[in-house]
Parts: sequence; C-alpha cells; structure tokens
Amino acid sequence: MKHFISTADWNQTELQALLNLATQFKQGLNEKTLKGKSVALLFFNPSLRTRTSFELGTWQLGGHAIVLEPGKSSWPLEFEFGSTMDSIAEEHVIEAARVLSRYCDLICIRAFPEFECWQDDRQDKVINSFARHATVPVVNMETITHPCQELAHMQTIQEKFCQFSSKGAADIQSLKNKKYVLTWTYHPKALNTAVANSSLLIASKFGMDITLLCPTNEYLLDERFIAHAKNNIKQYGGSFQVSHDIDESYENADIVYAKSWGALPYFGNWDEEKKIRDQYKHFIVNEEKMAKTNNGLFSHCLPLRRNIKATDAVMDSDYCIAIDEAENRLHVQKAIMTRLISQ
Repeated sequence: MKHFISTADWNQTELQALLNLATQFKQGLNEKTLKGKSVALLFFNPSLRTRTSFELGTWQLGGHAIVLEPGKSSWPLEFEFGSTMDSIAEEHVIEAARVLSRYCDLICIRAFPEFECWQDDRQDKVINSFARHATVPVVNMETITHPCQELAHMQTIQEKFCQFSSKGAADIQSLKNKKYVLTWTYHPKALNTAVANSSLLIASKFGMDITLLCPTNEYLLDERFIAHAKNNIKQYGGSFQVSHDIDESYENADIVYAKSWGALPYFGNWDEEKKIRDQYKHFIVNEEKMAKTNNGLFSHCLPLRRNIKATDAVMDSDYCIAIDEAENRLHVQKAIMTRLISQ
C-alpha cells in the first residue's frame, strides 16, 4: 500500500503519470473512481484551497468527503506512544487511525508543525503516526511538506513551457535547465517551511537550475530537503545554488516562486527571529525585480499578503500564474486520489 506523504517517495515517472492524469481531468475526463467510496479529511489547521479542492474533487469523482477538525468537531488526539493520557487528548492516534480505516477508503491529513522545536517538528509525527496505524492510504494535505501544492505548481509550469500529446502527456525535456528561483519573502510572522521544502523537491525532480534566494544562512532550509534536491539533480540533471544576492538571483530567471518561512535556528524563539526578518522587507517581489528575469513567470501558493510579499502590480500581471496554480490543486488531487484508490 502506497501513501502520498512526500514526493521524495515517488520517482519522476510516477509523478509525471499523476500530472498527466491531472491534465486529463482538467481537459474534461469524467471518471467516477471514488463511486461508493469515502474520504476522511482531517484538518488540524485552517484551509481555503485545500479543503475546497479536496471536498469538491471527492464529490466530482463520485465519493463522499467527511471533514473532521480534531480538538474542535472531533476529539483531541494524542500522538506520543507510551504516554499517560492525563492531559487534554481524549483519544490516541492508534485507535483513531484504525477506526477511520474501517469507515473510509482514504485518510487525508493537514497538520502544521508546532513551531517550537524543529528537531521535533521535522519528525512529522502526526501524519507519520496515521500512516503507521491506518490500513488505507494516507494523503498529506500539508505538514512539513506540501506535496499536493508541489504537483499543482509543476502542472502549471508544464502548461506554460511544455508541449502536450493528444492524451495530455507533457514533454518535460523543455524544463531542463530552466532557471528556477525560490525566493524568501518578508512576512510579519514566521511561517511553515512546507511549501519551500516542496518547491526544492519538485523543481529538482524535473531537472531545473535552482537558486535558493534567502537573506542569510539562518534562512536555509532543512539539510534533509537540500540533500534530496542534490540527489535529484544527480539523477535528473539541473543544478542547485544558494544566493543572498537579489539582483544576481533574478537575472534571467524563468520562474520566480515566492514564499516566506521562519529561520530554523530560531524555532521557539520568534521574538529574536523577528529582529532579523524585519531587516529584509526589501525581499518583496516587485515589478523592478521581475524586469530582470527572462520574461519570467511568478507564482505563490496563496494566501499572499499583497504589498508585503508581492506588489499589486506583480499579482495582477499577465506573468503571475498563482490563480492557475490554485485551480490545478483540484485536478492533481483528483489524480492522487484516483491513483491511491486503485491500488
């Protein structure tokens, strides 16, 4: 049984098959692959695009989605093994995963890290605990990575750069060595590194030349994801570099992907981290920076604070593909659920 927790567990051929299927769904494929099936959607955190697209996608595939919010509409859960449950948790993940597996055919989890200790957060206990004890496939709706967003991002890039066969298969060779800039941007508070981690994973899986642009080395992403990217590059081509130079990074870029994230060494000490991040508000994506690119595309996973992360002019430009990417969340998630349900 295969889960969809991280694209690091899927090779390029497998991921492209999902993307090709997503393109077919977008072109009008009407398959009821979830007919008579149910999908549990567990939201430990708020959602707009993820919840809407998963609920709608399940319905379009003929299935039924059950939305649960642990600690709100369902019992708070315990994830430590061997613990004495004398705090707020009423149920252990062991029972929750097993029971939901008896009711539902897929279990989807959205659970952000606690932002207190990265060494704990990087273990991704919530979704990995569900995967360990569930007897049905588990899907990551965002934890410390965001693989569904990854695929929507890549589908959108392929739509802009690739030729497609009559069956919706993309010729991915045209992505080779495209300059892909993942840029840190300012935000008033520290955010999850999930989308940035996933950006590295997917861009490197398709042979792009990646520049990770961030203010200082304190904003480097977890070494595990950088290592995954470097290993992907050995297998699929492309390159990887870290830069703190804004002008150099934007120069001749084909794709600019923006995201804010907190500095890992400061997890649990965010007041001190804020003193650093407040110095770098000029990392905003604006039209002057985009003018340095190779007629580059701009995107963001959304939600985005306008005139903080990117200017109105950038967001409203013809080269902004953020809304296209958001739409593609629906199509890739239908592809993922179809693939997992057919195991």
